Amino acid sequence: MILDATRLALVNLLSPESRSAFWKTLGLTLLILIGLWFAFREVFVIYLWPWFAAFLPAMPEWTGWLTLIAGIAASIGLALGLALLIAPITALIAGLFLDDVAEVIEKRDYPSDPPGKSMPFGEAMLGSIRFLGVVILGNIVALILLLVPGVNLVAFFLVNGYLLGREFFEFAAMRFRPPAEARDFRAKHSSTVFIAGLVIACFLAIPIVNLLTPLFAAGLMVHLHKAISKKDPSFAVAPR
Repeated sequence: MILDATRLALVNLLSPESRSAFWKTLGLTLLILIGLWFAFREVFVIYLWPWFAAFLPAMPEWTGWLTLIAGIAASIGLALGLALLIAPITALIAGLFLDDVAEVIEKRDYPSDPPGKSMPFGEAMLGSIRFLGVVILGNIVALILLLVPGVNLVAFFLVNGYLLGREFFEFAAMRFRPPAEARDFRAKHSSTVFIAGLVIACFLAIPIVNLLTPLFAAGLMVHLHKAISKKDPSFAVAPR
């Protein structure tokens, strides 16, 4: 079930029907990352660089080299910091494009099923912003745990697997169910959703490719929700 949903989500990434969502997702993700890079760079230049530069006059013969090395190190550090922000950015973008992805998949792959209902824009954005805060806190905890021997990157996958799996599945489920029922449905199948979330976390860990995480995660969970719904008659699917 999860393997089929993953395969279909990967196929959907480059399908002609998803081209619009593809470029919107990629463009907005890059725009946010570039904006954050410049913002962090300004913070470094204004607040941190003067403190560092205060030590340079004592070594004038090394000033040029140290300035260059510091600039390179800061650029690399900023890039690594942005990599850690991919998960929160994914959470924010989810509310904007999940319905677009879901509509494409439902029309193409499930034409005989009743279509889902898009969430109101305000409701979707409030949910995304609320979840953004949860993901940021979760990744701060994961970042701290990176310093703990024996835990390290496992924490990144566990935290993001749980959080992203939960959120994207509930987003997909709420196209057909009231929010409370969507949460109950996710809780009933929490182990399956968590494993699918780990797949999303693995996708998230691939440089460059992870820019498309919102599109991949949305497609994966739409297919997974469809598959679980057909196997669980106790939660009948009906447009909300």
